[in-house]
Amino acid sequence: MSGLGAFIWKIAVALYLFATGVMGMTKGGDLSVIFGVIGQGNSILVVIAGVIALIAGVCIILEMLNVSISFLDTLILIIAIIWVVFTILMVIVLIGNFDWAPLANVAVYVMVSASLLIASKKFG
Repeated sequence: MSGLGAFIWKIAVALYLFATGVMGMTKGGDLSVIFGVIGQGNSILVVIAGVIALIAGVCIILEMLNVSISFLDTLILIIAIIWVVFTILMVIVLIGNFDWAPLANVAVYVMVSASLLIASKKFG
């Protein structure tokens, strides 16, 4: 995937992940809303998800800058798989507790999952 649109998309996803990671480690942000559905809105899970989001954002930026790190593509793929599993679990939880706010966040998470898979050279 190349071109101006792809470049802007990757920047947007990297910024979203970076901001989500920082907010997850400090205030919770979107992650608190998602984990709040299962009663874990202020738990260590939010911080862990924040760290993963922050690392993912940095990885996408490094990938965009063509930084040559041997394990970068593998790391992006691992994070993408974690993000996809996380998103699927949130969808399963939301089936029983239908609420629009977390559902909107899950839609964003699906877009981020797809973007991470595209950023990974193995799927992109």
